[in-house]
Amino acid sequence: MNHQKANATGAGGEGGTTQNTPRSYHNPAANFVERLQKVRRTGPGKWLACCPAHDDRSPSLAIREADDGRILVHCFSGCSVQEIVGALGLELSDLFPPRDINHKPEARPFPAADILKAIAFEATVAGLAIGHFLDGKPFGQPERDRLLVAVNRIQNGLTAGGLR
Repeated sequence: MNHQKANATGAGGEGGTTQNTPRSYHNPAANFVERLQKVRRTGPGKWLACCPAHDDRSPSLAIREADDGRILVHCFSGCSVQEIVGALGLELSDLFPPRDINHKPEARPFPAADILKAIAFEATVAGLAIGHFLDGKPFGQPERDRLLVAVNRIQNGLTAGGLR
């Protein structure tokens, strides 16, 4: 394991920061990237750098900031995440955004499988109703009412699943 000081382009822009820079507690990406060498931004929330866990002359470490703030790392030379994080003097928990201790996880009143089964059933009802209509079969008020119930239940299922 090769502990190296960073002189790189950090998450916030150009920088000549070192490993002794104060931690960026609210930005795990900046905290991680500012410790690396030969950092090159490859896109929004994406970087390529030299891996600190082995003697890397050419960047082989891919870094990506996920939408939820997690930092994803992959060394194309095969170093493990634990080796990479340890070489930077960090812990695995430093790859995650800080937790809000006042935030309670959103409770899901229904299991996802139950929601999917209900949506699948109502989609079948809707499909059959549309098929009858397209075949020219009678499509009276009771059939229209049931189709509207199916559409409403599908929308409610998506909302219950957190998708709307």
